Amino acid sequence: MLTGKTCLVTGAAQGIGRASAVEMARQGAVAVALADLDVDGAEGTAELVRAHGATALVVRTDAREASSLRDLLDTVDRELGALDVLHNNVGITEAQLTDQLAVDVLPVEVWDLVMQVNLRSYFLTTQYAVPLLRRSRLGPSIVNTASTSGKAAAPRGPAYAASKGGVVMLTKATAVDLSPEVRCNCVCPGTIETPMAQQYIARAEDPAAQLAAMTGAQLVPRLGLVEEVAALVCFLASDAAGFTTGSAYDVDGGKLAWRGARA
Repeated sequence: MLTGKTCLVTGAAQGIGRASAVEMARQGAVAVALADLDVDGAEGTAELVRAHGATALVVRTDAREASSLRDLLDTVDRELGALDVLHNNVGITEAQLTDQLAVDVLPVEVWDLVMQVNLRSYFLTTQYAVPLLRRSRLGPSIVNTASTSGKAAAPRGPAYAASKGGVVMLTKATAVDLSPEVRCNCVCPGTIETPMAQQYIARAEDPAAQLAAMTGAQLVPRLGLVEEVAALVCFLASDAAGFTTGSAYDVDGGKLAWRGARA
């Protein structure tokens, strides 16, 4: 449970970020700050958070800009006066930006943007959040969203894989540097039913074949649910995980447990 805790979720307008924010409120968080460039989406999340009795603070945030991320933490400090849980979750893939996806043709500006959002923003948000987290007396914790792509590469996604592999190692380095005051872990989702995944499937020439390819290596033969990821995020953020830090947890339907693929 997260009773009485003040939380911050980046990328909170949809998908895993929205589900995590709502689950935080359901588990007793007193306030949840919702950071996203999509303010309308974040406001939709805020309504769901408030329905569970928590305060919701929407902050328009551009994860590409250090000044915007610093303003985010200043706003959280000014408006909420505390921070106990940071959930770095914002993310993009190169497939949202270009059709040139293989490592030999990927435009360098796309590589840079994916790294900026998926990895650099996690580093900066964490750095700016540390003074607030160290003030916490409620078991401060950071939970990052990595990916199974950060542990095993897939075709046509070099920037995403590299950025998420970086998140895994940033998680470990953060846990070392901030111990024992602040814990840090990450979740590594597999193929989850998020708007980003649904758009990727829908754009394929054969959506059914694309879905089969994305889930074929999973032992649980379906898309994962955002609520299933959120449950793990909130456990890692809670005092029940007080002896857990520096670790990366798969939420992938068994995808990385073997080296096969279902026919």
